[in-house]
Amino acid sequence: MIVKRLLCPERVRKPPAGFNWLDHRLVRDGYIDRCSHQAAALYLFLVTVADVQGLSYYSDASLMKRLSMDISVLQRARRNLMQAGLIAYQKPLYQALALDGNPVPVPKTVANKPSYRRPQSLKEILKQMMEDKV
Repeated sequence: MIVKRLLCPERVRKPPAGFNWLDHRLVRDGYIDRCSHQAAALYLFLVTVADVQGLSYYSDASLMKRLSMDISVLQRARRNLMQAGLIAYQKPLYQALALDGNPVPVPKTVANKPSYRRPQSLKEILKQMMEDKV
């Protein structure tokens, strides 16, 4: 059995007034299993900068710069978080959502495996870009 001990007692974390850290249900209920690495990075950034209601309004340009993502990666990460039920987005506003306790289970064929997407035609890519602008 591992005995827990503080490694750096002078730097014990304390939540700031009015805010909280990430909810354990991200892992326990499998939300994180449905997120790509890029989506997880975006989520961490959004919950870090959000106000007490979970709201933030960073621009795509700022997010791309801070997270070293291009626009297509950012759009996929945003869609991934929306599909996972972690954020709502209406340009320019993001809302980190409360975890509802009823996560959609991750299919066994997808869980813990890198995502694979079939190559897309230019037509499909442009269509998706237009849908993301709406």
